[in-house]
Amino acid sequence: MSHSTVPRSSAEASTPVKTPEASGGATGSRNRKKKDPGRLSLGLRFRRDRVLLLMTLPAVVLILVFNYLPILGNVVAFQDYDPYVSDNGIVSMLHSPWVGLENFQAIFADSAFWSAVQNTLVLFFLQLVLYFPIPILLALLINSVVRPRVRAFSQAILYLPHFFSWVLVIAVFQQLFGGAGLLSQLLRQHGFDGLDIMTDPSTFKLLVTAQSVWKDAGWGIIVFLAALASVPPDLYEAAAMDGAGRWRRMWHVTLPALRPVVALLLVLRVGDALTVGFEQILLQRDAVGPGAAEVLDTFVWWNGVRNQDFGYAAAAGLIKGVVSLGLVLAANKVAHLMGEQGVYKK
Repeated sequence: MSHSTVPRSSAEASTPVKTPEASGGATGSRNRKKKDPGRLSLGLRFRRDRVLLLMTLPAVVLILVFNYLPILGNVVAFQDYDPYVSDNGIVSMLHSPWVGLENFQAIFADSAFWSAVQNTLVLFFLQLVLYFPIPILLALLINSVVRPRVRAFSQAILYLPHFFSWVLVIAVFQQLFGGAGLLSQLLRQHGFDGLDIMTDPSTFKLLVTAQSVWKDAGWGIIVFLAALASVPPDLYEAAAMDGAGRWRRMWHVTLPALRPVVALLLVLRVGDALTVGFEQILLQRDAVGPGAAEVLDTFVWWNGVRNQDFGYAAAAGLIKGVVSLGLVLAANKVAHLMGEQGVYKK
């Protein structure tokens, strides 16, 4: 009988053969992790990326100065803030009397605040339903244009209003829909009464939505066109070979490619629900009255800047910020439940 077929004793058979991996155990795995050549130390990574870090340093400084440091000013919401105590704003905060939650109690009891909240939410839902889908439709329309010159010309025409100021946009609408505008003159020439949409409180919210669509819808299609450009042409060719027509290719190929982008923008839009255009509405507030045009941003401006009640206005702004943060987190959670990434991963 050869050596390879000699049976071992029962003691030898029950004794496991130790391999280098088994004898090393957890210590060996930890040593291998420590000696991983692909993992660089913090100092090496800093020296490797120092140029990129220096490039981003100005942006980080600007964000800290203009976005994060002003958060400390929210303490004004809990004070009867008097900016005239000192020329230094920090000294004024230190010497202003502390009132606790009195500003918040006054806001929740103020009917003007709740009217501003109602107007803000109505404008948000109108813009979400009437404005948000339009850039998607325009992107699909432009993407279907075959001739490059026609596509480029259409994009330029649609982008152009985005670079207009709100003063110019409102002036254009005034010339078209005001009491002495083009539409009113045409109606009078044909024996009808004139129409002044610009001063009608009942149609003000639709007017604001129409202005936003005309100004920013063309700019919004950039993101969707970029998403459409990333779709492989092979998918369209495969769908066409399977007999899918234009509409079925759009439904089964184009729209699924836009779904992650749409989910992300919806989350951001929901977080921006309480900000519906300060400058645009402030320019038209006096024409229709605060009952129809007062939103949270103009409410904060009117009480803080015009009435010099800084603590009251800061409390309203803090409420808006906290609610907006909650809306972002809730919308992002819904996006995760739908299988999308949202603003950040799980």
